Amino acid sequence: MPMSVDFQIEGDGAPRLASSAIGGDVGLLLAKLHATGSVLNNHALAEFGLRERSYSVLRLACSGLEPTQRELADFLSLDPSQIVSLVDELEKRGLVTREQGRTDRRQKIVLATPEGEVVHAKAQAEIRACERQQLSALTDDEASTLTALLRKALWA
Repeated sequence: MPMSVDFQIEGDGAPRLASSAIGGDVGLLLAKLHATGSVLNNHALAEFGLRERSYSVLRLACSGLEPTQRELADFLSLDPSQIVSLVDELEKRGLVTREQGRTDRRQKIVLATPEGEVVHAKAQAEIRACERQQLSALTDDEASTLTALLRKALWA
């Protein structure tokens, strides 16, 4: 169940310091949105023995894209050694397996097991609930626009 994150709010819904110049800095706004989301997500994922990073690896392992460990590290902006640890943990729990790359036998691809697929589906439902809670001040169209703009800013 998603938890709530409380802030001191002024009349327009923003904390008092949001009226300062830094309150309009995109970097700060993105960092705060991420930090708030991480608290909600990690609380919800605890039920499954996951945290955001391990959930992200599991989600990508369930994607059907057969990601390599290197791709996971690059995409999630993590050090390769962090990916190895995350995959080790998920593998020990029987949620993912490492297999030899199909095009390059030196690479290791990470795939979800059937149990990993089940855990992922349950965890994903909780993550979606957290996202709805975090973006509850936005309409569905605004939330879709936010996602589209973030994707465009990152990968256009």
